[in-house]
Amino acid sequence: MIRVGIVGYGNIGRGVEKAVLAAEDMELCAVFSRRDPEGIKLALSTAPVLHVDEAPRMTDEIDVMILCGGSATDLAEQGPYFASLFNTVCSYDTHAKIPEYLAAVDAATNDTTAVISTGWDPGLFSMMRALFEAVLPNGGTYTFWGKGVSQGHSDAIRRIEGVEHAIQYTVPLGDAINMVRSGVMPQLTTRQKHLRECFVVAEAGADKAAIEETIKTMPNYFAEYNTVVHFIEMDELLAKHSAMPHGGMVLRSGVTGDTLQGMEFSLTLDSNPEFTGSVMTAYARAAFRMANENLFGAKTVFDVPLAYISPTERAELIKELL
Repeated sequence: MIRVGIVGYGNIGRGVEKAVLAAEDMELCAVFSRRDPEGIKLALSTAPVLHVDEAPRMTDEIDVMILCGGSATDLAEQGPYFASLFNTVCSYDTHAKIPEYLAAVDAATNDTTAVISTGWDPGLFSMMRALFEAVLPNGGTYTFWGKGVSQGHSDAIRRIEGVEHAIQYTVPLGDAINMVRSGVMPQLTTRQKHLRECFVVAEAGADKAAIEETIKTMPNYFAEYNTVVHFIEMDELLAKHSAMPHGGMVLRSGVTGDTLQGMEFSLTLDSNPEFTGSVMTAYARAAFRMANENLFGAKTVFDVPLAYISPTERAELIKELL
C-alpha cells in the first residue's frame, strides 16, 4: 500500500483526495496545510489534518507527498523543499519556467524522486506533443485550451493586491482550429489562438484600473494574449462561475511523403481540479515505484514509463491493452 500525503487542501487537494481514496493500492495518511488545521474538514477522508510545519517529522510514514499548491508562488518554494524530504509529485504549470524549476527540484532531491509538472498541460498534452512529433516529424503541432477555467491563471489573479476573488477562462478561437484541421499548417501567434476572459471581484476601495493593468501585463500568464477583464460582484461570481470545467486539444498536421496526415488528442472535463488530481495520483504511483528502484532525482512525464503509472501489472497491461 502506497502511503500518500497531500500538501494544500484547495480545489486540487480535494481532487487528489478523491483519487487517492478511489485507488486500491493507496491510502491517505495526512493532509498538510498552512492554515489552522482546526478549521479544515476533509470532504471524504478521516485522515488527520496537520500544519505544514509538522511534515518533516513524518518522513518515515509517507511514501509520496502530492503538492497541490499554485505555481505562481507556492511551488517555487515548496517543490524543492518537500523534494528534499519526500518523494513528491506536483503540477507546476508555468511552462516558460519549467526547465528552471526542474533544475531547482533536482538539486534538492536527496535519495528521493520528484515527478514535476504532471496534470494535463503540462503532463498528458506534453506526452502527446512528443508522440505526435516523433510519428510525424514533418509538420506542425498546435495546442488549444478550453473553453474552461484555468486554475493557475485564476490563482495568479487572486494573488494581486486588491483582488478578493477571481476566475479566468481560456477560450480557443474557432477560426484558428479550423485552419489547423484543414491541413494548412498556419503560423499562428498566441493571440490568434486564444482569448483570456477574467471575472474579478475587487475588494472594497481597490483600484480596479490598476488591477486590470496588472492582469493584462502579467508575464507568462496574460501579457501574450488578448485579455478581457470583467469586474463583478461576489454573488454573481458564485452563482455563475463556481464550476470548474476545462478541456482542450493537441493537433498535429503533417505529411508522409506527399500524403497529408492528421493527429488529435482531446479532453472534455467537467472538473479540471478533479481530473488534474487524478493524473497527479497516477504519477504518485510512478514516483513510488521509481524511488524503490533508486531512480532518484527530478523527473518529468517524458521520463516515466507508462506502465509505472498504472495500477495494473505489466503482464496484464500487455495482455489486455497492447
